[in-house]
Amino acid sequence: MEGFRPQYLDFQRGIRVGHLEPHQRITRILKQALETKFREEFVTDRYGRGVYWQWICFLSRANRAAKPLSHHTNFGCAKFFISINREDRAFQTGMQVERGYIEAPSGRASWELRKDWDWLHMIDALEKNPQFYRFLRRLLKEEGFHLKVGSWTKPSGFTPKEWPSANQLLGMLTKIPANHWGGFQLYYPMSPEEVRGSTGPDLVDAMMAVFVEVTPVINQCLKVKLRLHGRSS
Repeated sequence: MEGFRPQYLDFQRGIRVGHLEPHQRITRILKQALETKFREEFVTDRYGRGVYWQWICFLSRANRAAKPLSHHTNFGCAKFFISINREDRAFQTGMQVERGYIEAPSGRASWELRKDWDWLHMIDALEKNPQFYRFLRRLLKEEGFHLKVGSWTKPSGFTPKEWPSANQLLGMLTKIPANHWGGFQLYYPMSPEEVRGSTGPDLVDAMMAVFVEVTPVINQCLKVKLRLHGRSS
């Protein structure tokens, strides 16, 4: 944790992971912190290449392994994530669930929604378990979280000043075009000024605090639930 620096979050290029010592890389730091917090193994995935990555995620290996059809892939798993949104100039920390395609373009059949994906668990929870929406609404209304849902080509965004009802949210999630990649993101944004005004350990603590906050929501999507243990540090 002591090795991480705020300057490794670059709002022009992304999250720096290359040309660093192992103890400086946020991938290793967060993976170890999550495995300590939940006492289970996590898998790391990312979008990006080279020195800077735009999006990094962490998902429960036990939950993935429990999938009879999709235990070999990360797409079907709800996951924690961090990301640099260069357009919004925000560092985002939260959770994500992907729907993939219902009708995949040519050559992308492996990215089609399958019956054991966590997306379907999430839709089921939103339809049948009022607690899921209560958790979500509290984070949006009281804790400053943001929400992004729908097709990734044209997602709908929500802030603490406005958020959808449970029925509206369900409608947006179930009406994503079949040939579009779709998903759900619940995250806490930090501005460049907030990042620069923090120490590296402060930022790691903030990321872990967000992961703890969204755990009741992500658990509604998982077949194998996460159990919290001890402190994030």
